[in-house]
Amino acid sequence: MTTKDFITELFCRVDDVMQGKSIEKDKRTGFYPSEVVTTAILFAIKGVGNRAFYRWISDNHRAEFPKLPERTRLFRLFKKHRDWANYFLAEPTILGLIDTYGIELIHPIREGRSPRQIGKKGVSNHRWIIGIKICALMNKLGLIIGWACDTANVYDAAFHHLIEEVKDQMVVFADTHFHSQEGDPPNLKICKRGEWNERMLGETVLSMLTQVFHFKKMFHRVWDYIQAHLAFAMAAFNILVQWNGLRPDEDGLIVYGVFRKFRNPKL
Repeated sequence: MTTKDFITELFCRVDDVMQGKSIEKDKRTGFYPSEVVTTAILFAIKGVGNRAFYRWISDNHRAEFPKLPERTRLFRLFKKHRDWANYFLAEPTILGLIDTYGIELIHPIREGRSPRQIGKKGVSNHRWIIGIKICALMNKLGLIIGWACDTANVYDAAFHHLIEEVKDQMVVFADTHFHSQEGDPPNLKICKRGEWNERMLGETVLSMLTQVFHFKKMFHRVWDYIQAHLAFAMAAFNILVQWNGLRPDEDGLIVYGVFRKFRNPKL
């Protein structure tokens, strides 16, 4: 599949979801909502900085996006319309899981150099980072149902509100870091090490976010743009997982074989 074919297919899938929504195109740029979402998802998949992404899409794919806005206006559209990514979130299942993931914004040696620093010091993968923490709520297929983010120094129990939102729909498995002395949501099941190995599906999801979306580091310095990037990355993940359909193996586990072609994509 060529890059042009991939972009065309991605646009069709996005447009199928966006149709029927009472959304109008941006009058100043003439950029349709499906084009905004498609370019935002491409940005999430590329996993590079704003300028590098804009050079790539402007130099190579201006024919696919003839009304592509100027760079800063394009990313303001991503920020303004990040709620559109919610249309691509999955539905809850009876069983699900939740996990967190650390994202580094600056090197620890640069901590405190800027008064506008938004990242905080926290531990991720047994090392200190200065950044943020994203929490992903997944269904039994590993599809993203909901997400939230905060600074890297917060405890995982700070994301209990994601679990409480689905308390009447699903039981959520989590590791011991989600336990709170003040009480846990009724649908949260804390699993000690070695229990319910099905939770490893969450590790697979986080691994895909690392390999495909280059999530370990980000270059944003403003919360709104970070949230927009994360929102469209979650939408992109659900789209890519279901690109060729969900294919279980002989044990009934979902195989994310489609991600092999998107790892380090030559887009």
